[in-house]
Amino acid sequence: MEYYSWILAFHVMSFISWMAMLFYLPRLFVYHAENIDNEGFVKVVKIQEEKLYKFIGVPAFWATFISGMTMIYLNPSLFKSGMWLHIKLTAVGVMIVYHFSLNYFRLMFLKDQCKKSGKFFRFYNEVPTILMIIIVIMVVIKPI
Repeated sequence: MEYYSWILAFHVMSFISWMAMLFYLPRLFVYHAENIDNEGFVKVVKIQEEKLYKFIGVPAFWATFISGMTMIYLNPSLFKSGMWLHIKLTAVGVMIVYHFSLNYFRLMFLKDQCKKSGKFFRFYNEVPTILMIIIVIMVVIKPI
């Protein structure tokens, strides 16, 4: 438990980085979908989408996941501290599914096969915000 606070700090920093990708990639999808006929723009945004996902999103996801699992391993009594952790982990599970769904859409855009509208991605972009609110409330308030 000597390094627990350092692991927690790393977990929070990783989570912030992961959230940056989860917030911004769907916004790029909005621009991509709304400018699908602009070949020059599409070429640039495909590069941005790939770099954001592969070089920020994936490492931040794994850093968040591994540090979170390490904290649970070091302090398994967290599971006895109330339902807050179960609710948080459920929200995290949904966020992980969302993370991989972004890669699905990225690959569809890469192949020029994504038929979703900018309006769809504007709505889809709200999912990580809702999940983040649930996660932060569960961790800080521990209401249950």
